[in-house]
Amino acid sequence: MKQMKNVLAFIGLLAVVSTLIFAVQSNVEEEQAVEKEEPVANDKNVADTYQISAIEIPKDLNFAGEDVPQDDPEIMERVDREFLVNTYWQSNALLLMKRANKYFPIIEPILKKNGVPDDFKYLAVAESGLENVVSPAGATGFWQIMRATGREYGLEVNDNVDERYHVEKATQVACDYLNKWKDRFGNWTLTAAAYNAGPAGVQKYMGIQQVDDYYDLLLGQETGRYVFRILAIKEILSHPEKYGFQLDEDDMYEKVPTFTVEVDTAVTNWADFAELYEINYKILKRHNPWLREPHLNNASRKKYTIEIPNKGVYRVGGVGK
Repeated sequence: MKQMKNVLAFIGLLAVVSTLIFAVQSNVEEEQAVEKEEPVANDKNVADTYQISAIEIPKDLNFAGEDVPQDDPEIMERVDREFLVNTYWQSNALLLMKRANKYFPIIEPILKKNGVPDDFKYLAVAESGLENVVSPAGATGFWQIMRATGREYGLEVNDNVDERYHVEKATQVACDYLNKWKDRFGNWTLTAAAYNAGPAGVQKYMGIQQVDDYYDLLLGQETGRYVFRILAIKEILSHPEKYGFQLDEDDMYEKVPTFTVEVDTAVTNWADFAELYEINYKILKRHNPWLREPHLNNASRKKYTIEIPNKGVYRVGGVGK
């Protein structure tokens, strides 16, 4: 009886060992099969349709007609960084292209009239993304104008009205500012840097480092990247298809057709005023963001030009109800 038990135990042990050997062999065969297996169709499709690669930098980079020293490896690393960041941040690039189609036609003729190179429209893109943003330091609007600078150059800036939000007027101030400092610095590239860092800051660095060229200056990170970022934005927005962006005219944002109304009195309530033109307060503010409060004081009886969208452009629900 004892012998029989030993035989049965030995047979059971053999069965367990055989099972383990079979399992190990099966795993090895499966791993080998996976190694030999062709990539599935979905994997191939991803690789075929979404290529992440280095960016070929154009050989003729310039800002406002002033050449970039592309024979300098340090300069080209900085250029490359901005091309990579701005090309592969696709959602932001697409938004910039769409907004540029809407706002460049407003900005371009003002730059041209003032003798400011067309490339400075890309400075506005770099400053604000063509949105009425406010920086932590209080710089405001498309051109990121400080309160004191706006007033110095003739803009009305108070709680009631802030013309830094007025695209045409702010662009004119930017032109006056740029022309002034171009006369001092002698070239547009340093003038662009001074727009970002302030003329005093750039002059200080030039004095300490004893150089007079933007590309020779060691500047803070933001200003050090500034012109390079503008160069990348200019190239990508000028040749979107070259960098993989596909947009049709229908994809672009467009300026809504409008007419103007002159106001030379106080306005008690802009919502009531908007209703007269079959729009609402939101739409009135969208076209006149420089109106900062729900009313207009206007004790001096100054003449203001209010932009009103053509009838039927917007869906307006609840007006007058």
